[in-house]
Amino acid sequence: MVLREIYARSILVKSQVFDYVVNPYIGCQHSCVYCYARFMKRFTGHKEPWGEFVDVKINALALLKREIDKRPPGRVWVSGVCDPYQPLESKYELTRKCLEILVAYGWPITVQTKSPLVLRDIDLLRRSDKTEVGLSVTSADDGIRKLFEPGAPSIKERIEVLEELHLVGIRTFAMIAPMLPGADELADQLSGKVDYVLIDRMNYHYGDWVYKKYGLEHAISYDFFLSKGKELASAFTKQGIECRLLF
Repeated sequence: MVLREIYARSILVKSQVFDYVVNPYIGCQHSCVYCYARFMKRFTGHKEPWGEFVDVKINALALLKREIDKRPPGRVWVSGVCDPYQPLESKYELTRKCLEILVAYGWPITVQTKSPLVLRDIDLLRRSDKTEVGLSVTSADDGIRKLFEPGAPSIKERIEVLEELHLVGIRTFAMIAPMLPGADELADQLSGKVDYVLIDRMNYHYGDWVYKKYGLEHAISYDFFLSKGKELASAFTKQGIECRLLF
């Protein structure tokens, strides 16, 4: 893993998903093969494969303190092109420090991660009723997880995190994006642990080779995603969980 400490020019950036996005890091140790954020590599100068480098924005806190006073309040996505709780966060604590500022200002926050490290910040997340936490849970099959998300925590760990957050009153959601083979059982496993679910299809070309390598070509067609997505959405609805298809 190539680690580089950098000074960013900005941290509170306009987003097409929410009002703003905060990315304390560039790159991600989870090495998910489908990751759309690979496009960031062209802006970094890194020659290493995606998943083998991380740039740490060591001035993130100073930037956010300066920029938040100049922007109208809005929902902040933490994060869009990295996992804010990837292992390096345990050392640098940039995500926590940024959250402290956002919570102090009363801004609404959407945290998205695959990591149990988010539990470290339960005390902080509970301070605001405008905060929600989502775990990306792409399959119920941990064997599939190992193929597509080799550096990420297990599916079991992620579901346990959602349950713990939900039990202490934090609004939670599951992001089944992309929906990978083996997602069928997630409705039962997530019942009582999330407030809502988002489902998206595998539309990131970076991971197509994994389907082909392991004989999963049948699970990459639009018809497959549409059929399975509707089945899964129906299963969540029966559990009383709001579910949205994003395709």
